[in-house]
Amino acid sequence: MALLLKSLIGAAVVILISLLSKSKYYYIAGLAPLFPTFALIAHYSVGSTRSTSDLRETILFSGFATLPMLSYLVALYCLVGYFRLVPSLLMACVAWGIAAWILVTLWGYAHGH
Repeated sequence: MALLLKSLIGAAVVILISLLSKSKYYYIAGLAPLFPTFALIAHYSVGSTRSTSDLRETILFSGFATLPMLSYLVALYCLVGYFRLVPSLLMACVAWGIAAWILVTLWGYAHGH
């Protein structure tokens, strides 16, 4: 049941983004995915199954996890001026992946994981 609820929440966000992108407020479609839908799910899942210390570490890591998203946005902003949309999106995803890999690697070293 919990998995179904999580899936429905994700689907609702996708529908909201789609509707917003077609409206005169299209730019708000960029804000909708940043609503902490999945962070709520992740923090609830960790908080209900692990210690408060583990939850606090997850919350702290979530803050640093905004850096890969920022790298994606900066890369995409720059790339769309030079490439078509799909290649720009793919390259921005690669930038996100590299930043995420660096973050996870550094986090592991800093926290002994």
